[in-house]
Amino acid sequence: MPRFAPHQITGVIPALITPFDGDEAFDETRMRACVNFLIGRGVEGLYLTGSTGEAFLMSPEERKRVVEVVIDATAGRVPVMVHVGAIGSQVSAGLARHAAEAGADAVSSVPPFYYNFSHDQILDYYRRVTDASDLPMFAYNFPAAGVMGLDLIKKIAAIPGVAGIKYTAQTHFEIMRLKAEVGPQFLIYSGSDEMAMSGLSFGADGLIGSFYNLIPEVFLALRAAVASGDLATAHDRQATANAIIFFSLARNMFQVLKRGMAWQGADGGYCRSPIGGYVDANWEADLKAGFCALRAERSLTGVNFLDAL
Repeated sequence: MPRFAPHQITGVIPALITPFDGDEAFDETRMRACVNFLIGRGVEGLYLTGSTGEAFLMSPEERKRVVEVVIDATAGRVPVMVHVGAIGSQVSAGLARHAAEAGADAVSSVPPFYYNFSHDQILDYYRRVTDASDLPMFAYNFPAAGVMGLDLIKKIAAIPGVAGIKYTAQTHFEIMRLKAEVGPQFLIYSGSDEMAMSGLSFGADGLIGSFYNLIPEVFLALRAAVASGDLATAHDRQATANAIIFFSLARNMFQVLKRGMAWQGADGGYCRSPIGGYVDANWEADLKAGFCALRAERSLTGVNFLDAL
């Protein structure tokens, strides 16, 4: 039985990284430290084994172990949503059943990808995976898996057990339209970190993204500012976040997230190849110097990992 109902899964929710050790094996100790670090920083939920978590570089059994470790470390303090997406319905359904058994509060999935599936095949996928457990399902509109149009999303929303969507796109007017046409009970999470202010302004119920691992305090402040109508502060926090995001994307986002967390006391470990495993001292020193220069150039304030340099 989930501890949290769907409407309680809201706010700033990191798409959690997965730490690997120097041999690219899942590092349980680092994982627990990262969970405690993020909850201690005030995040309002965790989204596991998604693309930021390098799930598609792991076997189903490895993904299950990550879920077990994170749910145990979380100990009911915040909601846990488990991404179970894969190309095959059977794999995803098995991951959904396991998530329910492990104590997750919800599941999520990208649509099946690679084979250019039809709308009917995508709908069948979501029915099968949603039916595999009693947990609420949150679809995931993810450009790398093929953007789903409004009509398809509305059909997915009509499947019993589908509670909402993680919506990653470069425009947000659809958020307002979905709320109007599907209903306010259909929960929508803005998935574009660089557009968090826009997503919330258009009615998103929460934020799920990669950089909430690294700079949760920036997005927590942004969310609070939007809620209070302080758009000037929200704009400032978004601009600060975007400077860090675009700097990171020009390097290796996954490695930057993990090293930046380590500078704050929660070692994110290594990445799994081909994303990139070992990071040498020279690369890390150059990264720190680059962030120091960015901080000075853009007068960035209120960013914990920059203050830790």
